[in-house]
Amino acid sequence: MEKNEHHHHHHDHGSLKGKKLVAAIILNLLITSMQVAGGLFSGSLAILTDALHNFSDVLALGISWFAQMLSGKKSTEERTFGYKRAEILAAMINAGALVVIALFLMVEAVRRFYTPVAVKSFWVIILAVVSILFNGLSVLLLSRDAKENMNMKAAYLHMFTDMLTSVAVLAGGIAMKYTSVLWIDPVLSLLISVYLIYSSFSLLTETLKVLMQFTPDGISIKEIEEKVLKVEGIHDLHHVHIWQLNDHQIHFEGHIGFDHDLALSSVQPVFNTLRKMLHDDYSIEHVTLQPEYKACDEPALIAELKED
Repeated sequence: MEKNEHHHHHHDHGSLKGKKLVAAIILNLLITSMQVAGGLFSGSLAILTDALHNFSDVLALGISWFAQMLSGKKSTEERTFGYKRAEILAAMINAGALVVIALFLMVEAVRRFYTPVAVKSFWVIILAVVSILFNGLSVLLLSRDAKENMNMKAAYLHMFTDMLTSVAVLAGGIAMKYTSVLWIDPVLSLLISVYLIYSSFSLLTETLKVLMQFTPDGISIKEIEEKVLKVEGIHDLHHVHIWQLNDHQIHFEGHIGFDHDLALSSVQPVFNTLRKMLHDDYSIEHVTLQPEYKACDEPALIAELKED
């Protein structure tokens, strides 16, 4: 009964995340259309830069929404893990897209230094205020889920950087209105681009670590080995693999060498002890252990996978 209740709770939470993403997509479509029109009319590169960023957010949120829907699909014989990594892939694509967009905007900003354009600051100010309000609402919608999910964090990051971008554009619009200095607009674009790269890089590396199946941060294999060897009857731990499937699921597999030739009924209580330790100390839910006694393979803690 408890399992079914947990399943429904997870399903409802996923549905709620999906609705929040759809709401954020609609808000960003409105912002983008207004900014494209306003940017072309006012001649502001900063507004067009922000519009392009907002449009990338529409695509990013769409990817996040699709990935979130996929991740809820059940496992099958052909896909034993289901689509659990869909959200990690979406987070990586979104973070990578932000970096590419930022580099493109930096090039455009440098060009604008050499060919300055007069900007209608009034429209810059109005559009920036509207964008701040809409993006602020999107940030509030996604902020809670961003703490627990990389995919939602990527979507949230898009929204948050958009809001900061709009604040910068507003400040620039006010400055241009009272000083008429043309280089303020491209400088703002450069600053926004640098911030985008800075804010996206850590998420990009985080998702790459998961996809490359690196040992999750905060888990020491040597420390686990020390704890395992303290359990009575265990001779060694070897051929260990630890990887992260998605935001919350960490998998552990390893070979356990025993001092004596034991019956399975005697091995199981030892494995239960190890599973509890891995769960309580490292939040590892999925544990696969192989019992061995005087095995022929090399008892190396980390097995070197040979290609030949």
